[in-house]
Amino acid sequence: MQQLAIFGGTFDPIHWGHLLVAETALHQVSLEKVIWVPSLNPPHKEAALFEHRLQMLQLAIKDNPAFTVSLVETNRSGTSYAINTLIDLSACYPNTHWYWIVGLDTFQSLPSWYRGHELAQMCDWLIAPRQLGGETITQSKLICKQVEQQLREQSLIIHWQLLNIPLVGVSSSLIRKSCRERQSIRYLVPESVRSYITNNNLYSYKSE
Repeated sequence: MQQLAIFGGTFDPIHWGHLLVAETALHQVSLEKVIWVPSLNPPHKEAALFEHRLQMLQLAIKDNPAFTVSLVETNRSGTSYAINTLIDLSACYPNTHWYWIVGLDTFQSLPSWYRGHELAQMCDWLIAPRQLGGETITQSKLICKQVEQQLREQSLIIHWQLLNIPLVGVSSSLIRKSCRERQSIRYLVPESVRSYITNNNLYSYKSE
């Protein structure tokens, strides 16, 4: 049975932190592939056009044969729910043990997701510690255990592990802010992504 991981997100823009999380997951649990799933119309967010986010994502991962992009969310109308993504991908990749890569904040909210209790048991969870919140790894584990306990009280078992990544203080919002303020984003994103942002004048101002 193959082992695959889903890594969903806005990726607005993709940066080295995302890539480090995916690469860590790949080796920590011996995955065959990480499937990147860019969100089409992220709720509660104003994001760059999907076409731009997708192009930057493809540029960033093209040199890694274990990374692939799925356009599964573009095939659905209306609100896109995580459980639908997993069901659709399971049809494309049968006989798979699934993992889902999420940030700590996202994992915390899992019990309140649409059909979250069902989804919780359909895959194993790989959790990236919060990069800018200042929590220690011990605190991050405690937060994950609280989620596990919440689900256990409803007779649900969830399998999770923290990803052993160095905490890199970079975020998409920081990059967008730097672009608006005409600050350099070199070394925050892959060079191909930086060039794309500059050439397409994304995030208000040309970045250097």
